[in-house]
Amino acid sequence: MAETTRRLFFALWPDNAVRIRCDWYASGLLGKRIRRVPADNIHLTLGFAGSVTNETCRCLEAQAETVAVEPFHLQIDHLGYWQRQRVLWMGPTHMPDELWALVTAVRDAFDACGVAVDRRAFQAHITLARKFSAALPAGEAPAIDWPVSSFCLVQSVNSEIGVSYRVLRRWTLEGAQ
Repeated sequence: MAETTRRLFFALWPDNAVRIRCDWYASGLLGKRIRRVPADNIHLTLGFAGSVTNETCRCLEAQAETVAVEPFHLQIDHLGYWQRQRVLWMGPTHMPDELWALVTAVRDAFDACGVAVDRRAFQAHITLARKFSAALPAGEAPAIDWPVSSFCLVQSVNSEIGVSYRVLRRWTLEGAQ
């Protein structure tokens, strides 16, 4: 019998104020003509582990316990579009050093736990809409200040009504002790 797996990823999970502002912006920008990412699913992926066993999940959790990154502020102020993937997104124009350190820590955790690491350049982003093929709206995103004080291990759950995300664990950013 095959061992059960779960689709997991590490992410920054915004508080309600940031989530509401992102959703409000997407709603005003896209209206009802485009199916947006549901507000409850708004997040910024740090690294996607894919389908992993419970043993690998425990390894990832143990590695996350060792992350030493200071809390930081992220300013979401840029609108982007990936034509090939047909994804409309918003993200920071400038990435704080702490975010780079957190992405590096996640990739190190993947290496330590035997999870294949995506070696493409990291682009911090919040997906607003998938299967987006309309003309890119004019203008940049309004600045949304996001005080980041934690990161999460999240499970992606597929159902008849679509994908939802469940935060499994959250770690507070505290820096080196």
